[in-house]
Amino acid sequence: MFIAMNRFKIILGEETAFEEIWKNRETHLDKVKGFKEFNLVKGEKTEEYTLYASHTIWDTREDFVNWTKSEEFRLAHKGAGGNKSVYLEHPKFEGFEKVL
Repeated sequence: MFIAMNRFKIILGEETAFEEIWKNRETHLDKVKGFKEFNLVKGEKTEEYTLYASHTIWDTREDFVNWTKSEEFRLAHKGAGGNKSVYLEHPKFEGFEKVL
């Protein structure tokens, strides 16, 4: 199993807009080999931002890498640059292989 995570620092006051972006986007993940699950989670709020993380669960790292090179990936991320106003900084990617 492989878990792919992105951490997002969202500008205070933009949380609802950020959540709406995710609620309304077409991910195309259901069409991709090895995809198991998607979650968007909300974390701590600081004086500067609210932390969110998206994570997807995959059968293998290779399945995830293939997704990043797919037409479905391009379609899912089309227009993402138009939402920069809600982000404090660029999202941070983290990938994890299951150990236990």
